[in-house]
Amino acid sequence: MSKYDFKSIETKWQKYWEENKSFKAERDSSKKKYYLLEMFPYPSGRIHMGHVRNYGIGDAVARFMRMKGFNVLHPIGWDAFGLPAENAAIQNKTHPAKWTEENIASMQVQLRSLGFSYDWDREIATCRPEYYRWNQWCFLQFYEKGLVYRKKSQVNWCEACNTVLANEQVVDGCCWRCDGEVEDRFQEGWFLKITDYADRLLEGCKTLSGKWPEQVLTMQGNWIGKSYGAEVDFQIKEKDEAIKVFTTRPDTLYGATFMVLAPEHPLTRELSRGTGQETAVDEFISKVKQEDNISRTSETGEKEGVFTGAYAINPLTGEDVPVWAANFVLMGYGTGAIMSVPAHDQRDLDFARKYSLPVRVVIEPEEGSLDAATMTEAFSANGKMARSGSFDGLSGDEARQKVCEFLQEKEIGKATVNFRLRDWGVSRQRYWGTPIPIVHCDGCGLVPVPQDQLPVQLPLDVELGDRGRSPLTTLAEFYETQCPACGKPARRETDTLDTFVCSSWYFDRFTSAGNDQFAFDKDDVDYWMPVDQYVGGIEHAILHLLYSRFFHLVFHDLGLVKSDEPFEHLLT
Repeated sequence: MSKYDFKSIETKWQKYWEENKSFKAERDSSKKKYYLLEMFPYPSGRIHMGHVRNYGIGDAVARFMRMKGFNVLHPIGWDAFGLPAENAAIQNKTHPAKWTEENIASMQVQLRSLGFSYDWDREIATCRPEYYRWNQWCFLQFYEKGLVYRKKSQVNWCEACNTVLANEQVVDGCCWRCDGEVEDRFQEGWFLKITDYADRLLEGCKTLSGKWPEQVLTMQGNWIGKSYGAEVDFQIKEKDEAIKVFTTRPDTLYGATFMVLAPEHPLTRELSRGTGQETAVDEFISKVKQEDNISRTSETGEKEGVFTGAYAINPLTGEDVPVWAANFVLMGYGTGAIMSVPAHDQRDLDFARKYSLPVRVVIEPEEGSLDAATMTEAFSANGKMARSGSFDGLSGDEARQKVCEFLQEKEIGKATVNFRLRDWGVSRQRYWGTPIPIVHCDGCGLVPVPQDQLPVQLPLDVELGDRGRSPLTTLAEFYETQCPACGKPARRETDTLDTFVCSSWYFDRFTSAGNDQFAFDKDDVDYWMPVDQYVGGIEHAILHLLYSRFFHLVFHDLGLVKSDEPFEHLLT
């Protein structure tokens, strides 16, 4: 019996598949469709066993579904923009475009040699103008819908990468890409209003249950972080200004004996002026700037604070409560200010004991009583309201509802819903990315680039510095332009889009790859979407998968797609 000649047989059939376009997919109403997609790769230049696993699983499913008679779409492309390519190009003293295209060519050969059944006619690369033109189009669609804004805010800055990171790209206080330390900065940038879709993203997790891994859905749900409670105004003593706080336990308001602001809160420094606490507060703020958010909020981290010298008024007791700044309160969640109820929150109790602040029990257990002077563990469970005026004896949801009604009636607060999720900061101060299609005009303000002028092309004749600072900020040929509205001299936006924008809709583009009139054809996307089986790593549970769901919901609202969710089933 002769040996199986893998090399010649593989070569023969791979050549046959390519010449006969055996895996080319077309719309066919007589067949049931099946869209199989693996998360497309970054073109590093060489595949590894993770690629083989991911794409091998996907290919097995694609071939199986073809054998069952399905019309299978199985495309491939390249997630080609971003920092890795730019940094690698700098290190190797070449251009990111050259580096990326050479890597794509190399990986094409490797993937073809593995015999995966891709429809290569649909191949895309996000760094090419024919793709990122439609990135810019998407941005303008969001802009017209009121889902894009620009503001100065506290951002996550990676010094090593020399750029801003989205909240989702900070892992344990470090950059998700280079593992470098992340610091806080204030600067202007562009944001997508993903928070407008927080409820729908959360509700969508319910419909995906049983189709997606529960771990992924739990991670997304926790990241969105919906919580019910009340917004309450604490009037600042002797000032015509109030501090707004969010609490999930309005029934503990009578026990709020001090307040805590985030060191970054705009009132923290202001309240200390003229109190004799200015120096202490300034020094504390400088100290906290050196700490990362993870250590600041961890249960085991040291809880530190400083008295601002100011007082606020508890709206229910009328008592003066001292206003502190502490490292465990962040501006990125809620209002950046909390009411502290030490008898019923362990962190607040530890802080109160450390700084000799008062403790008042206002929730008693159903049986027995608590001693504020000696308690070492906060009572955080539901119980009967006590030392709370006319609310005494109420408990649980009824207590919280009655307090919220009272706050609303007195116009000092209201019941509300809060989310951990924050808007997506998409500005990046690097070169290798999609140029943001906005022009800054002294007379007209922010002006979108007309769609018939897209793409705003990334200039290729540039030199990248050793630190990777974007050359777009100094390249007059790029940033000098005319205002599309008034025709006067104006300045083009020099930030580029977060590379995750590229991957938030590429699955839609695959349905109409090569179409130069639309990002995707309505008939094509309605036939093929949603993706029936998506394959990729769980490390993308929050970043890519959440952003993709957000984009798809917006497309749905714009009437561009008919499905609510982009991926019917997920395998990680």
